[in-house]
Amino acid sequence: MSFSRRSFFSLVAGAGGLSVLRAQVAGPATPPLTFNRQPVPRSTVAIVKGEQRRQIVQDALAAIDHQIRPALKQKKYVVIKVNNVSTINQLAATHADTISGILDYLLPRVKMPVTIVESSAGDTMEGFRNFGYTKIADANRNVSLVDLNAEAKYEVIPLIDYDLHLQPVRLAARLLDPDAFIICAGILKTHNTVVATLSVKNMVLGAPLHFAPKETPRWNDKRKYHTGIRQTHYNMLLTAQKLRPHWGVALLDGFEGMEGNGPGSGTPVASRIAIASTDFIAADRVGVESMGINPAWLGYLNYCGQLGLGNYDIAKIDVVGETIASVQKKYRMHQDIDRELEWMGEMKDLPPKLG
Repeated sequence: MSFSRRSFFSLVAGAGGLSVLRAQVAGPATPPLTFNRQPVPRSTVAIVKGEQRRQIVQDALAAIDHQIRPALKQKKYVVIKVNNVSTINQLAATHADTISGILDYLLPRVKMPVTIVESSAGDTMEGFRNFGYTKIADANRNVSLVDLNAEAKYEVIPLIDYDLHLQPVRLAARLLDPDAFIICAGILKTHNTVVATLSVKNMVLGAPLHFAPKETPRWNDKRKYHTGIRQTHYNMLLTAQKLRPHWGVALLDGFEGMEGNGPGSGTPVASRIAIASTDFIAADRVGVESMGINPAWLGYLNYCGQLGLGNYDIAKIDVVGETIASVQKKYRMHQDIDRELEWMGEMKDLPPKLG
């Protein structure tokens, strides 16, 4: 835009003339760019502390019953997604008493079928037997067990590999079933790649399948997530976006958490808490705080919060029951924590600039 000397003085004459000129030269103010998403309402997270795992699990769910019940009534059956990263180490896996506590909450309220599911990195049914899930199913005619790998029903979504090329991954169809009310039975554990694993990690890495027992050739879509420090967090976000519409309630068992070299080889921490929320992101934020971990360290959860999959901002979370401060214990991190946190920094392996 050009101005003559006369038009310049005409423009700036009078009150506010200089600000008008600046506006015409600079153009309209540009608001900060944000992701186009609907505001997320405030979230409620219950923390219950006690000396009986089964009881505090039931009590944590009952504390938010008014939020669970309306969504539960819209579904035809319940899926309990357990965490069996190991099929032999109980500390690394969902405890039978956790499942019993969930059933103590559920069975008096609904008459619908309940299915306990997992796609373990090993033999899923071996874990079910070792951890006592088969006894629970035998004692409750409405409860069944499903190995998602053997069921072999899936939907395909695209991830990125280390070279940022697209690669397909198979996600268990049952975790995408609109008729299922999905309960995540997660655990408070440190992790060897993404700092900590709670409810979102349990759902996201429990969804990709691998070969069924005795199937050949062998294949494993879970490995497609471990493609790089940054790529893993982004692939988890992509999967969480796909799964999120089907999530019911997150139940985090912190009765005995795992610190150090989790998620499979760490040592126990007697936190003696259970955490529950219909917002999985908020549940994990409270879980991370309860473990004394810097919430900025978990890339995938920060990404989920930024895209509105739930509230990761503690200021938007209402905690009922115990306070975070009263239950917080400082968990020892994995020995590779410094390398895990490199996702936060500048990439050093960038190609030459073009254009």
